Amino acid sequence: MARNNEGALETSRKVWRLVPSSLLGRILLLTLLAMGVAQVASSVIWVGTFRAQQVEGLVSTTRNLASSAAATTQFFKSLPLEYRHIVLDQLRDMGGSRFFVSLNDKHIDMRALPDSERKRLVTDEVVAVLKSRLGKSINLHVEFVHPDDLRILNTQLPLDALPKSWAHYALTLEPIKPPVLVTQVEIATGEWLYLASLLPAPYVSLDDESIPGQQIVFILVMIGVLFPVLAWLVRRQTRPLHKLARAARDLPLDEHRSPLREQGSAEIVAVTRGFNTMHRRLQSYISDRDQLFRAISHDLKTPITRLRLRADLIDDADIRERFESDLQELELLVKGALQGMKDTDIHENVELVDIDGMLRRMAEAYEGENPRVVVEGACAAYRGKPLALKRCLGNLVDNAIKYGESATISVEDSPEQLTIHVRDYGPGIPDAELGRIFEPYYRLGQEHRRGHGLGLGIARNIAQSHGGDLEIANWPGGGLNVTLTLPRH
Repeated sequence: MARNNEGALETSRKVWRLVPSSLLGRILLLTLLAMGVAQVASSVIWVGTFRAQQVEGLVSTTRNLASSAAATTQFFKSLPLEYRHIVLDQLRDMGGSRFFVSLNDKHIDMRALPDSERKRLVTDEVVAVLKSRLGKSINLHVEFVHPDDLRILNTQLPLDALPKSWAHYALTLEPIKPPVLVTQVEIATGEWLYLASLLPAPYVSLDDESIPGQQIVFILVMIGVLFPVLAWLVRRQTRPLHKLARAARDLPLDEHRSPLREQGSAEIVAVTRGFNTMHRRLQSYISDRDQLFRAISHDLKTPITRLRLRADLIDDADIRERFESDLQELELLVKGALQGMKDTDIHENVELVDIDGMLRRMAEAYEGENPRVVVEGACAAYRGKPLALKRCLGNLVDNAIKYGESATISVEDSPEQLTIHVRDYGPGIPDAELGRIFEPYYRLGQEHRRGHGLGLGIARNIAQSHGGDLEIANWPGGGLNVTLTLPRH
């Protein structure tokens, strides 16, 4: 059961992969499906009505033909025996009659056409009309025969053996060869009246007619005209969405950057207007934050300096040392906060970044030294914020060297995302501490006191600002493995 479910899920995934991901492709696909369903439904209804009309017309035409056959039979039965052949000769000399008529001394067997719905409908109608006009006890045979299998007269001659004036005008329809309706009626003992005729137009064939070619051409022309127009309209409406997505992805917060142009449908205009409002609010927030931190930096430096000067006036060396230690820690916290703000700054605009070259240069900086950095794999250029990505990768490499003495960087690239693994060969991190590693000012152990404990937090913030993430796990063979994932939009 589980394998069946997995197989069904995999089949579903393969089907969904065939569905276009773009709005234009999906609208065109849905339009094609809707048009196909509508055309199939309308064609089924139209063909059903068309065939019903054809059957009705075929029955009416067959009834008239059978009535003519019955009248011809009654006419020949009423003639004296010596006049019947004279009338037949006159009919053959005139040509162009509706039936080919002959008098035979027996019933002629011929290979009939295979049974079909229309064939049964016509033969049953002919038999019913003839029996109602000539009597139910009359002996008759009604059958459809292919022209090549048609046999005429007592000698059972084929159609091609007769003079053209005798039968070809009534029984052929060049260049096609429609079936021939042969009615044989016993009008007296040892005397059979032979009547052969084509069904009147437009019912010369017994085959069910499919959708006419004009209908198919109409569908193709309609799709050929509608699709380019629809594609143009959808592309025109989705172009603002592409610009909006690019602006949201790059998120330029330059105060001099003009807002997005509000164009397109009412819904797209509303979304663009909301994005422009959010953009202005973010610009205002960033500006206020910068001013706040600059004020804090300026305002705190003065009292810290003043307190340091006053600390020199303290006579007790022990108290003075502890006081200076507190001031140093306070100054370190201020500098760390300012550095954290600077490293997570998102003023930078998005552009193509040579990540591969950036990693190679970082590895070259440690070349020839005891701590070594090895880069495995390569990647194409990535669209992001260059300085922010450099800080992110630099923090990861510095952290690996600081705690693991050497590092291995593995690069995995795909059309969907860029994945970078930074593995060190240090002691790793206790599982209980993994959840706190991104907390500000958190440093593992007391032997590594230098730094502010902000590097990994800053790196994760930069990764998340690019739509990615940063994950940390202990390597089974020892050391720490940091995984940076960056989506390719």
